[in-house]
Amino acid sequence: MDCLDWLIPRGVVCAILLVCGGRCSAQQSSTVPDAPAPATASSADTAQDPPAPVPSTPLPDSPDAQAGARTSSGTQIDEEQTKRIMGMLPNFRSVTAGEVVPPETTQQKLATATLDNFDYTALLFAGLIAADSFVTKATPEFHQGAAGYARYYWHTVADQSVENYMVELIVPAVTHEDSRYFAMGRAGGGYWKRVGYSLSRVVVARKDSGKATFNTSEVAGSGIAAGVSLFYYPTSEQTVHTGLRDWGLDIAYDSLTFAFHEFWPDISHAVFGNRGKATAAAH
Repeated sequence: MDCLDWLIPRGVVCAILLVCGGRCSAQQSSTVPDAPAPATASSADTAQDPPAPVPSTPLPDSPDAQAGARTSSGTQIDEEQTKRIMGMLPNFRSVTAGEVVPPETTQQKLATATLDNFDYTALLFAGLIAADSFVTKATPEFHQGAAGYARYYWHTVADQSVENYMVELIVPAVTHEDSRYFAMGRAGGGYWKRVGYSLSRVVVARKDSGKATFNTSEVAGSGIAAGVSLFYYPTSEQTVHTGLRDWGLDIAYDSLTFAFHEFWPDISHAVFGNRGKATAAAH
């Protein structure tokens, strides 16, 4: 579960203030001095037809020219999955629609899970979630004060770390599953088809060979993580009900995160336009 997953259950609303600057271009016309009037032609001379107009070519930065822009891999730039969303939120596990990538190695699984755990945004949002739990006294046994907040914080980071390492590293390394999210993109179908596809990725994954398979990494990995977390919480929290609740919530959060990642390029293009394309190409 990356830091986006923590935003969903807590109802944290992020307001993005966008200052959209428009460029205005003024066409300049140059006045050509009048040429001397030609001598009167004889009746034998025939007037030639004026030359055909030259087809206009889109400027390099015009929407028509950039509409077909592609990355070096041949993927449409406005469908590019950047490593960070809005330059901040991590999006390390998403693969751009139509992009062909080599199998995910165990080393790559380790690197991605570690980034999702200890990226500065992950630690920041863990602090926000811990603060919410601290204020609402979600676990009274942790008490209040600085020591109480520290307990909430390390428990939150531990929950995040256990879930990420189980789902993104340990289980997929054993089952030989690819833990990345492969976006469908607009070429794959309409809106609802893409929604259904993205939500279904919590139960359908790819093997390292590329074949579709049951997503053991997500289902079993999040279940194991929910069970492990019971051991470092107070006794009152160590119940079957708590474990099943956390397991279900983890799967639900990840499915919504996949849906958001699927449509992020569309959102970026709609909000930022050509600037979003340029940002995607830069990443």
